[in-house]
Amino acid sequence: MSMCHRIVYKLKDPVWKPNYGPEKFQPSWGASMVGARNFLLAYNINMLSTKEQAHRIALDLREAGRGDGKPGKFKALQGIGWWLEEHNIAQISFNLTDQDVTSLHAVYEESVRIAKELKLSVVGSELVGLVPLSALLTAANFYIEKENLFVLDEEQKVRLAIERLGLNSLYQFDPKERIIEWKVRQTDPPRPLLDASVARFIDNVKSRSPAPGGGSVAALVGALGASLGSMVGLLTFGKRQWEHLDDQMRQLIKPLYEAAEEIQPMIEADTVAFDLYVEAIRKTKSGSSIEAQAALWNAINVPLGLAKKLHGLWPVLEELFPLGNPNCLSDIQVGVKCIETGIWGARCNVLINCQSLENELQRKLIIEEIEELWKNAQDTTAKILKTDVQEQ
Repeated sequence: MSMCHRIVYKLKDPVWKPNYGPEKFQPSWGASMVGARNFLLAYNINMLSTKEQAHRIALDLREAGRGDGKPGKFKALQGIGWWLEEHNIAQISFNLTDQDVTSLHAVYEESVRIAKELKLSVVGSELVGLVPLSALLTAANFYIEKENLFVLDEEQKVRLAIERLGLNSLYQFDPKERIIEWKVRQTDPPRPLLDASVARFIDNVKSRSPAPGGGSVAALVGALGASLGSMVGLLTFGKRQWEHLDDQMRQLIKPLYEAAEEIQPMIEADTVAFDLYVEAIRKTKSGSSIEAQAALWNAINVPLGLAKKLHGLWPVLEELFPLGNPNCLSDIQVGVKCIETGIWGARCNVLINCQSLENELQRKLIIEEIEELWKNAQDTTAKILKTDVQEQ
């Protein structure tokens, strides 16, 4: 049976029904087979050695190993040793076919280890083509943990990975040109709220439009609360008079810093969720339709997710409040109230949206959950702020 006949046959199966367009096959158009795989990383490690010595390490590490039932150390790894005439060095040339199985730093570190045993020198490495951001962040996080470093900023993490892997050893590794996410950032979908100036955001809120509204503002306030907590921790960390708190500050700053980053998309998501709900009602001409109720469920989960995220910061703020730089007391006080306000704002949105949710059991459970989060926020805020400014 020819390929065209197979396609005609398969199109009769509902599983193969096209997402768009007619189900009829046009033989004169032909057919294309499209496949997908995990991102392949072409990665070379530079050696001051012979080609044969580089190949020896490749055989030890690549999945196929030396053959004959002698597999190498890493799965999803191909490798070979060769000589790079233009640079007068040898290279171990690897293909990482699944970075979630075998990572850059694992291959690099093991190559260095074996090279030392052979009394050889590794002099950096090279990534060929574009690479996903996650590959470098995974490497950075490895070295942060290994060396007990304190690095939170994404750009600094990338710089650390470039340095530790020696990616500039042959050619300049420009992350803005070589990291996929950074390269295409200019073509990302617009973020009208997140990318707006403060003045523009306020103009959007005060306009005659239901969105952005209380949900987006609650997310913004919550993100600012987490940011203030992070700021207080960072203004305490590394100061000589509080250096005995450095280890503790490392643990406290990280969740606040990360929460501020993770909450930002919720500012946009709340407005998008509301717009999708309104559009579903317009399309189906009913708030009870499956599409409208599904969109409503999403519009409820965005503020509910915000409340849960902010709720998780209370233990951190309780510990940070009495320890932080006393010159920042007002900052952390405002931060605590911002977190409380963010949860309250999320509660208001959940409750008003639940009024249109037709599943009574879901509505009951969600209301109970958000009310519990709000009660905890009130109690914890009062507990944290019970110390007066003068007493602090």
